[in-house]
Amino acid sequence: MAFTASDICKILLAIFLPPLGVFLERGCGADFCINILLTILGYIPGIIHALYIILKY
Repeated sequence: MAFTASDICKILLAIFLPPLGVFLERGCGADFCINILLTILGYIPGIIHALYIILKY
C-alpha cells in the first residue's frame, strides 16, 4: 500500500490529536467515538488506535 500526502498528514495529526486523524479517515462514527474514549483514558492508546485506523483503511 502506497502512502499518499493525505495519509502522511493524517498520521501527523493522529500523533498530536488522535480523534482528528480518525475523523478525517472514517468520519463521525463508532471508530471516532472509540478513539475519543481511548484518548481520554490514555493518550497512547488513542494514538495507537488512530494509527491502526489510518493504516488499515
